[in-house]
Amino acid sequence: MKTKHIISAIAIAGLFSAFSAQQQIAIGQTTEKTEFRKIESEAYKPGEVLEYRLHYGVINAGTARLEVNKLDKKIAGREVYHVVGTGKSKGAFDWFFKVRDRYETFIDKDGAFPWMFVRDVNEGGYKIKQNYTFAQNKQKVITQDGNEFEAPEGIQDMLSSFYYARTIDFSNAKKGEIFTIWSFVDDEIWPLKIRYAGKEKVEVSGDTYNAMKFHPVIQTGRLFKSEDDVSVWISDDANKIPLLAQGKVMVGSVKMELTGYKGLVAPISKIDD
Repeated sequence: MKTKHIISAIAIAGLFSAFSAQQQIAIGQTTEKTEFRKIESEAYKPGEVLEYRLHYGVINAGTARLEVNKLDKKIAGREVYHVVGTGKSKGAFDWFFKVRDRYETFIDKDGAFPWMFVRDVNEGGYKIKQNYTFAQNKQKVITQDGNEFEAPEGIQDMLSSFYYARTIDFSNAKKGEIFTIWSFVDDEIWPLKIRYAGKEKVEVSGDTYNAMKFHPVIQTGRLFKSEDDVSVWISDDANKIPLLAQGKVMVGSVKMELTGYKGLVAPISKIDD
């Protein structure tokens, strides 16, 4: 996988056409019954909305939104969350680099793994459309072209990886410890890795939060000079939502900051004045 554009890079670091009801039912009928893992941690729920502002240098470059809903149909007899992530450029940035991104993932409520993934992005004229089916019972991923890939149990997509990461218990994490999430990205099995950097207080949009700091383990040399050039601060609470992500790129800096939230499972770690 190669990071091609700045907006995608910072969105994935901080974090990343819908299926019809008939498609959902069909998949539910044909998927074999089997036992799946159960994740005890509940870090998100239907009704959660997270909103972000993205900056490129001093330019207010765009906005992003993540929303969790409960799917009204079951897949393989299991309850599923439908998560939609959208991003768009705005203002002056929109004039020369128009971004209109939409990501969807259909996450198993109890297992925190995806059944389906949809990606429809347009970034400066560069367009990608992906439609993946995750046959978790067969440990395979099937692409929109009908190609099948062997995949490990519980394989994630680029958006569900973010939600799965929120279920991880970091309470005993040591500085420098690396957490790996195996994901299927751009027709490849890809190890998404994050390195724990300790706890800090961080100011975001005028508010101060208790946070855990991470450095995504990324490919250097193309967009970033070193791994420490990208930092992500996660709320130090049961929600574990990204508060701030920022990175130094070859030609400036990028930043994504939380601007709004609702429907969290627990109080956020904001420090009262």
